[in-house]
Amino acid sequence: MAAENPRGAMFRVIVPNQHSRVTYAELFFDLVFVFAVTQVSHTLLHHFTPLGAVHVTLLFLAVWWVWVYTTWVTNWLNPELTPVRILLFLMMLGGLVLSTTIPTAFERRGLWFAIAYASMQVGRTAFWLFATPPQRTPVRHNAIRILVWLSASAIFWILGGFAEGETRLWLWIVALTIEYVSPAARFWVPKLGLSSIEAWAVEGGHMAERCAGFIIIALGEAIVVNGATFAELDWTTENILAFVSALVGSVAMWWIYFHKGAEAGSELISKTAESGRLARLAYTYLHLPIVAGIILTAVSDELVLKHPTGHSDIRIIVSTIGGPLVFLVGTILFKHSIRGFLQLSHGIGIVLLLVLSWFAADLSPLWLSIATSVIMIVVAVWESVSLGSTPAEAEEH
Repeated sequence: MAAENPRGAMFRVIVPNQHSRVTYAELFFDLVFVFAVTQVSHTLLHHFTPLGAVHVTLLFLAVWWVWVYTTWVTNWLNPELTPVRILLFLMMLGGLVLSTTIPTAFERRGLWFAIAYASMQVGRTAFWLFATPPQRTPVRHNAIRILVWLSASAIFWILGGFAEGETRLWLWIVALTIEYVSPAARFWVPKLGLSSIEAWAVEGGHMAERCAGFIIIALGEAIVVNGATFAELDWTTENILAFVSALVGSVAMWWIYFHKGAEAGSELISKTAESGRLARLAYTYLHLPIVAGIILTAVSDELVLKHPTGHSDIRIIVSTIGGPLVFLVGTILFKHSIRGFLQLSHGIGIVLLLVLSWFAADLSPLWLSIATSVIMIVVAVWESVSLGSTPAEAEEH
């Protein structure tokens, strides 16, 4: 059956008007990234300085990029087949090494991080090229283009692993810039030129579900950390309120993303003729700030749970307001890419968070957390009510 697949023996069989389901192998692979997200948030929590924030941001961008590139490849290849499953299991091994080295990536384990990351990116793309039949020339050329770009960035990752201090940081910035610019540059290489949008076509329902799954990973990590932290504390009134506020904030984030946006995005990308273009913008780039906002909020939740009283310091202000702010910026841009208009509710939420930042230093961490959770609830309810109207009325909102 697989050998008769015109797309290639190891590619998914696409059935018209039917979504390709997310396989158990993909969900199993995602477990590694639950650990990776936890490592990112804990590393920021313990290195919450300007330089530490730069380091963690770079590491988070790398984690997201290796995951989302794998999602693209498993959108094309069939994880139900043994060779593709073995690829995912090997990627899990690389992901575990990558995740384990995150806290000390800019210290003693930088080379291990670089080797794991570069091996995952280059190795997975080489496998995809090998799995693509010769007659599918546009897809093979696309795989070659991506392999060239990732191989170029791998040089800087490895060089950075051998370097130390500021040199490592700058080499890794170069590597990450190459990778993040490449899709926008459509992976141009000499002779082969630009990749075509047709060669990027994806099964839209699968892509939307995979990225929604990563949102669940980030929210789940936040809830697990909050629960573990709360369990170790004395249950005072302030700590209980902080725990409830953190949970309410997570629920509001879930509601803002999933209640309307996730379904609308899945429907649009499943029907559009340019699924590759939408997947690149809405799911590859614009999901970044959504996930980053959730991770930053998780850091805030842990800080507030441990220190709910007193004045809010710069770490608590940046994480407690910055997390929801970055999340709302990501969701308003994501929903604009699928709806064509900016959600007024999200814009007002962003404005309210910016206004709150002026008074944040005068509030205790607990009240600051409660205030941001209330703002997120307002955004969630507003959007639900406005989009429950007729389409014409909804656009006005």
